[in-house]
Amino acid sequence: MTPHPKIDAIVETYLSLADAEAPGLVEGLYLEGSAALDDYRPETSDVDFVAVTAAEPPIEALERIHTRLGAHPFEGIYLTWDDLHHNPADLGERPQAHTGKLGLGGGANPITWHTLARHGVTCRGPKPGELDVWSDPAVLAAWTDDNLDRYWRRLVTRASRPISRWGLAALGGYAAVWIVTGVSRLHYTLATGDVTSKTGAGRHALEAFPERWHRVINEALRLREDDSATPTLGGLLSGLGEHFGTPRRSLYGSPFERRSDVLAFADQAIIAAHKLYAAR
Repeated sequence: MTPHPKIDAIVETYLSLADAEAPGLVEGLYLEGSAALDDYRPETSDVDFVAVTAAEPPIEALERIHTRLGAHPFEGIYLTWDDLHHNPADLGERPQAHTGKLGLGGGANPITWHTLARHGVTCRGPKPGELDVWSDPAVLAAWTDDNLDRYWRRLVTRASRPISRWGLAALGGYAAVWIVTGVSRLHYTLATGDVTSKTGAGRHALEAFPERWHRVINEALRLREDDSATPTLGGLLSGLGEHFGTPRRSLYGSPFERRSDVLAFADQAIIAAHKLYAAR
């Protein structure tokens, strides 16, 4: 049983297509991400999966499965049972589904392994606790600390340039949620050794950071709960309208003021998270 009927429908469709295309290929199917962390939002969340096969799967068959699955927000990675016993950094490229397309990538990371081991939702196969999934707290912490700069610091720098793709996107609600909760999730992992959802990260940030940042954190939580902030032009325009409508829904008077706080908070959260890692 999954956390939402929409997830049930997507999983059932996927498994039907996979079993028809290659009977017995998908031996294990697990959900991670928001679906596993009690934070699934049917309008804005992807369904993140880990599919497990006995041996390396035929790419052509996977491509046909995901082509037939179409635009369902079903994103994840294909692994073998043996892969789960190893540090993901030691694995080569693995088949990955993203935005309805299947390709090879090296995007496996310890967050996925950790989420699967501690929070994974079983759709097919043995329970995660029976799998002996690889785990190393030191590696998880080091990867998280590195990701603060490798991804998030670079993103904040791009979003700080007003005339740029992310500079414009940062005026909308999607970027506010993505950035504020994104850096807060990494701070949470370095503070606790566990992983959390976007909403869980926002609640953590309210406790971990001074009141100066509570308005922008609460704005991100509001947008997350509203379940309408999407990374599209329509989502951007809708988010901008929240500042000027009657009644005004945003906690901010203008999108420029909100963007300024989003980026300033992210900067402080990254610095604070690095300090947590340095103090280990």
